[in-house]
Amino acid sequence: MTGRRRGFTLLELLVVMAIIATLLTIAVPRYMRSLQRSREAVLMQDLTTLRESIDKFYGDTGKYPPTLAVLVEKHYLRSIPVDPIARTADKWILVNSEDPEDNGVKDVRSGAEGKGENGAPYVAW
Repeated sequence: MTGRRRGFTLLELLVVMAIIATLLTIAVPRYMRSLQRSREAVLMQDLTTLRESIDKFYGDTGKYPPTLAVLVEKHYLRSIPVDPIARTADKWILVNSEDPEDNGVKDVRSGAEGKGENGAPYVAW
């Protein structure tokens, strides 16, 4: 035996770390974009669910709901969904009807700031 120790040299460890760092610079941005696309897909589904619930309420009662909480009370929704972009259920923008006799919630939009991957602001969704 030559008395040489087994193990990795500092140079070998640095090369491995450089390879790992290079792979991470490629993988992390793609992962973040996929997370953002997932949040946007959930936002679209939540908006669709809210709008369908408003339409069903209007079809059943002939009036728009005064608030989103009424949809929960009347069991059109289990709960008000959390806006996945704004990360709160309090940021929904309520669009009221123009009818002076029925000034309930006609539509709902996201209150999140910024733009989606399609370039449209979240508020316009």
